[in-house]
Amino acid sequence: MAKRDYYEILGVNRDASDEDIKKAYRKLAMKHHPDRNPDNPKSEDHFKEAKQAYEILSDAQKRAAYDQYGHAGIDQQAAGGAGMGGFADAFSDIFGDIFGAGGARGGGRSNVYRGADLRYNLEVTLEDAARGSETRIRIPTMAECETCSGSGAKKGTEPKTCPTCGGHGQVRMQQGFFSIQQTCPKCHGTGRYIPDPCGTCHGAGRIKQHKTLSVKIPSGIDEGDRIRLTGEGEPGVNGGPPGDLYVQIHLKAHAVFQRDHDDLHCEMPLSFATAALGGEIEIPTLDGVAKLKVPAETQTGKVFRLRGKGVKGVRSASRGDLLCHVVLETPVSLTDRQKELLQEFEIISQGNAQRHSPRAQSWLDRVKDFFSN
Repeated sequence: MAKRDYYEILGVNRDASDEDIKKAYRKLAMKHHPDRNPDNPKSEDHFKEAKQAYEILSDAQKRAAYDQYGHAGIDQQAAGGAGMGGFADAFSDIFGDIFGAGGARGGGRSNVYRGADLRYNLEVTLEDAARGSETRIRIPTMAECETCSGSGAKKGTEPKTCPTCGGHGQVRMQQGFFSIQQTCPKCHGTGRYIPDPCGTCHGAGRIKQHKTLSVKIPSGIDEGDRIRLTGEGEPGVNGGPPGDLYVQIHLKAHAVFQRDHDDLHCEMPLSFATAALGGEIEIPTLDGVAKLKVPAETQTGKVFRLRGKGVKGVRSASRGDLLCHVVLETPVSLTDRQKELLQEFEIISQGNAQRHSPRAQSWLDRVKDFFSN
């Protein structure tokens, strides 16, 4: 009986990449494994067929021979026999990426890991956050040990191949059809061990240092925003890429303003006379001083909005507003003459309380109604 085309078995084109072939095989292996199909006697045949196709097409030399000569170019004895005992390798291939088992079939390479990301908390003033600035930060980092040139071994010696895993960095535990790779407990996944560690780095190959970085703070940045410095995190392991550094922004408390996204808020104390008679006062802004006309009979709690006097956020098209909250200031440290005038004013005002103090009179009326019921 003629054998089926290996590309047809896996359902991929002849120019499929190694990753496409691996994905197709994973899917078929999980679909046709006999343990998942106990009522389908053909599942084992489909599983063996997919395994055999993958064994050929995942090997560059065997695939080249197959592409040129077909099945005749493949050593049938080596390629065949993909029985159920081969499921251990299949299981390892399927879940190797999930569990981070860096070793490959016929491998022998150490695991390569990306360095960890780091975070740095940076306090900035409201002015610097609004206008943008540049600052320098000093952070701890791990650098290559100069004594051992990063090998971790004592000068004059070198690391040895791990005898437990044979340099793979992984050890395999197998039970029945299932096989799981785990990090080697002796070398911790590096594939080697150091009999005589370096006295400077104690075998780590890296030492702790500090470095200074320049950080550009974009205008409009807000509390909780992050600035990413690519590649400034922890170094990778076994030649892996470094992680990133995230600078977390925190705004310092301001003496005048409180920020709410793109808007600014401030309290605006008003004297009794200005609130009653009206007038013009000066209001501080991030751009200088602005004049504000206060209408007569302004009450405490009134909010005046100065448009465009807030902050232009990083992702905003226009600037926010400045909201001034009126706080009526009660006079203190009065002179005798001031007290006399205020007492006179109070007597005159009580003569027509409904007109001069409508809110107070309305409140008193509600209190009388409450006690009368």
